[in-house]
Amino acid sequence: MLFRSIQNELLRWCEKTNRKPLVLRGARQVGKTTVINQLASHFKNYIYLNLEKESDSGFFENHSNVNELVSAIYFAHGKSQDNKTLLFIDEIQEYPKAINMLRYFYEERPEIYVIAAGSMLETLFESDLSFPVGRVEYMVLRPISFYEFVKAKAPANREDIFKTIPIPKYAIETLFKEFHEYALVGGMPEIVSQYIKEQDLVKIQPIYDSLINGYLDDVEKYAKDKKSATLYRLLIRQAFLEAGNRITFQNFGNTKLDYRQVSETLRGLEKALLINLIYPVTNTEIPFQPNHKRSPKLQVIDTGLMAHQLGIQQNILGINDLNSIYKGIFIEHLVGQELLSGQFNALSALNFWVREKKTSMAEVDYVLNFKGKIIPIEVKSGAAGKLRSLHQFMEEAPHEMAIRFYAGEIRIDNVKTSSDKEYKLLSLPYFLAFQVREYLEWFETTLNQETQNI
Repeated sequence: MLFRSIQNELLRWCEKTNRKPLVLRGARQVGKTTVINQLASHFKNYIYLNLEKESDSGFFENHSNVNELVSAIYFAHGKSQDNKTLLFIDEIQEYPKAINMLRYFYEERPEIYVIAAGSMLETLFESDLSFPVGRVEYMVLRPISFYEFVKAKAPANREDIFKTIPIPKYAIETLFKEFHEYALVGGMPEIVSQYIKEQDLVKIQPIYDSLINGYLDDVEKYAKDKKSATLYRLLIRQAFLEAGNRITFQNFGNTKLDYRQVSETLRGLEKALLINLIYPVTNTEIPFQPNHKRSPKLQVIDTGLMAHQLGIQQNILGINDLNSIYKGIFIEHLVGQELLSGQFNALSALNFWVREKKTSMAEVDYVLNFKGKIIPIEVKSGAAGKLRSLHQFMEEAPHEMAIRFYAGEIRIDNVKTSSDKEYKLLSLPYFLAFQVREYLEWFETTLNQETQNI
């Protein structure tokens, strides 16, 4: 059984005194139904409804009063209303009336733990449907993280290792080997489960194709017409080939498509959580404000699917540093996926930094907001003194903290920019990206202790 970190978030939701019905978002096949089935072990009653089935959607068709609806559901499933109950409404997008009913669960039956999910739910957000704003909350499930991957492979000793910050040196070599495995496989649950069971890369190849074909088939459910469906299919395929790059909407991916066609289609794929459009910030201090007039980077749902579609999985075998694969784009994309992996908030996003002037061009792979500071993150190997774009960012930054992910051990370096401004660079192994905030806390504490000891 795969451990998913979101279980801890779901348990916290269960413990809330002002709990609202939860809408669990996530792309197709990221494991939404599985994680809720696992959560059900904490309940006396568990009722599962799949609104693709007429027998289950019929409850909402025949009962507009929430109390009658609840009574009918309990009766049909032979459950007592006296016990603690988790009600999971899957594929809720198939019957939009059920989405409106969520507000009445909150207002009239708050004792029931209600979770709704659906693989195409996101496509309804701009429809005429009235979502119960303020009466539901949202959570996002993303592909499996490296932490979840290694815990599934060797659950007995991994959790304590990652809880130790900084991680012990003796664990680094082993974790790098496992991270390369994870880089090969990716984070889609079905693929990870099959790989852990079989330990055979050949046997999981058809699953990649099956997932991609599933995404291509799904466009029929939300495309407006045949022309729109064709466009979605084209851009899904093209997105995996352009992943990790900065893109322009006009003539995207060497097509002859115009700005509007590409923009609307990619934003539709973003709503379905198949891609992320990562926009740059141009300042080095708060406010943290992405510039949507600049070209975004394109990130797809999973780096494993990306590697499969690009045909670069074989290149990863036996490599010492993932930065040497696909001009460094592959590991940058994977680190981005890891940075997002522990973010369950529906508004969580990635950003990067650019300076685009005729006299000075620079780009830092990622930035994040940490306690009111914009922290730059580079994904590069090599000497710390050669990180030119990072130096340019730190020239302007009102703080001294920067991070680099690379194929090496944990270290803190004193670095100088070209104008002799000093800053501190925390270098971390690639596989710790999912813990970036914990390491920022440790970094800040370490710097404060050094200051006090001077």
